Amino acid sequence: MNHRQPTRFTVLIESRQLQRRLAVGMSLLAAAAALTAMRPAEARNPDRLAQRAAQAKVSPDLAAGIDAPVAPRERWARERGGRRQVQVIVMSDSADPALTDLRAHIERVGGEVLVRHGAIGALTAQLPARQVRQIAARDDVVSVTPNRTVKPTLSTLERTTGSVTSTVRTSSRTSYSGLAGTGVGIAVLDSGIQRSHLAFRDLNGVSRIKRQVTMINTNVANWAGAGGTIFAMEPGSSSLAAYESAISYESAAVHDAYGHGTHVASMAAGFSKAYVNSSTPDTAGVAPGANLYDVKVIGDLGTGTVSDVLEGMQWVIYNARAQNIKVMSMSIASDSTDSWQVDPLCAAVRAANAVGVTVVAAAGNYGKAPAGTERYGAIGAPGHCPNTITVGAANLKSSTKRSDDVVTSFSSRGPTRGALIDSSGVRRVDNLIKPDIVAPGNAIVSAAAWTPTGGWNRIAAQNYSALVSPIGVTQYANETVMLMSGTSSAAPVVAGAAAVLLEANPGLTPPLVKAILQYSAQPIPGASLVQQGAGLLNLDGAVRLARALRTDLATVIRTGSLADGASMLASGQTMPNPQSTVEGETFNWSRIVFAGGNRVLSGSNLITVKHPIWNPRLTWAGGVVRSTVPNWWSDSSYAGWTYPASFSDSRASNEALVSPGAVNATGLAGSSSFSSKTGIFMSTSTLTSWLVNGSGLVLSQGLVLSEGLVLSEGLVLSEGLVLSEGLVLSESLVLSEGLVLSESLVLSESTLIGEE
Repeated sequence: MNHRQPTRFTVLIESRQLQRRLAVGMSLLAAAAALTAMRPAEARNPDRLAQRAAQAKVSPDLAAGIDAPVAPRERWARERGGRRQVQVIVMSDSADPALTDLRAHIERVGGEVLVRHGAIGALTAQLPARQVRQIAARDDVVSVTPNRTVKPTLSTLERTTGSVTSTVRTSSRTSYSGLAGTGVGIAVLDSGIQRSHLAFRDLNGVSRIKRQVTMINTNVANWAGAGGTIFAMEPGSSSLAAYESAISYESAAVHDAYGHGTHVASMAAGFSKAYVNSSTPDTAGVAPGANLYDVKVIGDLGTGTVSDVLEGMQWVIYNARAQNIKVMSMSIASDSTDSWQVDPLCAAVRAANAVGVTVVAAAGNYGKAPAGTERYGAIGAPGHCPNTITVGAANLKSSTKRSDDVVTSFSSRGPTRGALIDSSGVRRVDNLIKPDIVAPGNAIVSAAAWTPTGGWNRIAAQNYSALVSPIGVTQYANETVMLMSGTSSAAPVVAGAAAVLLEANPGLTPPLVKAILQYSAQPIPGASLVQQGAGLLNLDGAVRLARALRTDLATVIRTGSLADGASMLASGQTMPNPQSTVEGETFNWSRIVFAGGNRVLSGSNLITVKHPIWNPRLTWAGGVVRSTVPNWWSDSSYAGWTYPASFSDSRASNEALVSPGAVNATGLAGSSSFSSKTGIFMSTSTLTSWLVNGSGLVLSQGLVLSEGLVLSEGLVLSEGLVLSEGLVLSESLVLSEGLVLSESLVLSESTLIGEE
């Protein structure tokens, strides 16, 4: 049925309810004031306040590890000489990009600086555990988090994603014509890419892997000291040349011993023309023309550290504009308990967006609890960042038709559970709506790494009967394939789609890429906002939207020469019909976009006119907006706006973020109730049907922070579910796709057996 707008009677009731809430709120404030008056000594104790402020900057899992009687069984903590040492990442807002004073302080207290992450103003350091809070107490320190472990989050793709329609391209095993991400760079941060595999050749048989660099810092991983230099990244400098030489591994005999990176890179940008043997399956990815940048952050055993990932992200950020790297694909995750505001990976995502790089990350594979019940709130980092395109997994049900697709039960559900501890010790949970979108991620056949010295990659060798045998084909050197399942498979599919969009319209900013993918997605019936986000990837619709917009948007938004509220449509273009036909089935687009972390917006005006939120330097979630601005190296030997030297990241002032004319759909979803299936638990397809029929509030004055339009006052889960405030991805829970492969969880949901 149609969803009608609230009547005057309803508004009056809501007004009275608001008055009662205000009265209760005033009573609570009075009670709080009375309690404060009873404890004047504590309130006036500067040392106590300073301790609280310092404690608020230390991640809960790190604080627990410092205070525990025995060192936690974590990679970032150990006993050395009878004293506990920890590896941490210290985030700073110092005006000094070199963090000179902070580094000196760390050394004075017996610590050692291992790596400086210039792109985000952070240090990886080794510290005596008892000194962590002293460092945290500094005014220029924003947060101190442990150097957590990171692991991988573990053609039919062309047809089911809408990649081979008249809008996008024609494609066969031997050729394609149309949009294929050609010339757009995709950086794959993973375990490496097998350079010799034929999936990564172009139409002429030439490799599309442009660079291969490794960030695996064995000195940091093995607690062996710094073992390196903090490089001045000035373009053309000898130190930069030495750094690039040190991290290059193009000439390595084995590029991907673990096997995860080759597989996901093929899903993003594989191409089957070069396959010599006709029995090898066509495993073309979504962007078979894209260039690939192999950034190795996962070692041969399938693990890495947050510090390694930050180094990889920094390399991409630095080289993005010079080498046209526009997409970063991350099928990896860390179990961050930190709010997006202080998490180091989120700071790096903000810096990447600021230089025009769209970041795509896996949601994780923890949608099902060990007891088999559905789990909410298990989104990992950097998927919990508001400006990351966070991808869940869908099951294709062994067909290219989309009408039978479902969200896999293993795909991690939202909302995000990272939290910021305020100076009073109160834990403030982010509760952002995630994932943003879902894509095929169940039993996907794609390239498999083959090592000349050891045969099958580690994943395939250990799971041969589950990942290789079921395909039932003869395997040939440099054409080897295997199947895998997980959101790690879904994320590169969306990364490839982003590359295709950026070929269609190189002027799209990262937030516009995300919005277009969401607005054009197809809602899966029965799945909620925190199960599927806006719905299933629809590249056909996304390309139509991208082509309707101006191709100079990134430039005019950066320079401020396009006013808020001005049209973004290209000359002669109109808003496309919000429907697509893929594999013979016609469906409506979702017409929704997540904004501000927990707002749901809609309306053609949202896409066709300039809104402040399309500025890639702004990150908005809840009541906070952060502004991340690059500072550029300048020299006559290269064009301006090419190499970032540093970034300033600050909290922005209260301002309009959405211009008048967009549709606010937040109120349609209502308060979040699991039992009533409202709010974040509302079916996306239901919300879409209401919007199609004209529901929603058209904004006459735009959205600003002070209006606080959020679902149920921040999406607090009041009904318990499987998730409670105490769960928050602690207890050494590492979001490892590799772990899922060894369980029956993913394989029982494969297309060979069927989704439950």
